[in-house]
Amino acid sequence: MKKIIVIGASGTIGKAIVEQLGLRHEVVTAGRSSGQFQVKIEDPASVQALFEQVGKVDGVVVAAGDLHFGPLLDMTPEQFRIGLDSKLMGQVNVLLAAQKHLHEGGSITLTSGIVSEQPIRFGANASAVNRAVEGLVLGAAIELQRGLRVNVISPALLDESVAAYGPYFYGMETVPAKRVALAYSRSVEGAETGKTYRVW
Repeated sequence: MKKIIVIGASGTIGKAIVEQLGLRHEVVTAGRSSGQFQVKIEDPASVQALFEQVGKVDGVVVAAGDLHFGPLLDMTPEQFRIGLDSKLMGQVNVLLAAQKHLHEGGSITLTSGIVSEQPIRFGANASAVNRAVEGLVLGAAIELQRGLRVNVISPALLDESVAAYGPYFYGMETVPAKRVALAYSRSVEGAETGKTYRVW
């Protein structure tokens, strides 16, 4: 049995990840305002405090991070920074801290999204951020030490999220959260590194 932190555990994907990994492992839940531990991934000190509280772990999963959706014509630099500061730098903060708090052979699993390759209207911030997260994983995978691994999951829109985000994704197939959670299981419990697992 491994000890795995899931950041963003109360979200739609997070709940499915906790359910899947919880079948075989000890899962520590964390979130901005919920879970066993609170963490603001945008704040490096908050991320560091989380790992100091939890101690050494075998896996870290991030299913959290804000993005800005809106028309490019009206977008401000401040709005664009929402995704950079939260979903990108938040996951950077977790990766940088996690590598020092993982047992040998441990794993880090980050989250991007389908718009890194299949853009949508009003999604320029999301496309840029998700592609950057995938680039981070490519670069980090060849430098991590002690047998540590890092992968990223790129899900399509969830079945469960159609009511909220469906109008952005007309014509694109959706996937159930349970299927997406299997990709996180593959990343945590498998052997590969530097991979983007697309669940489309």
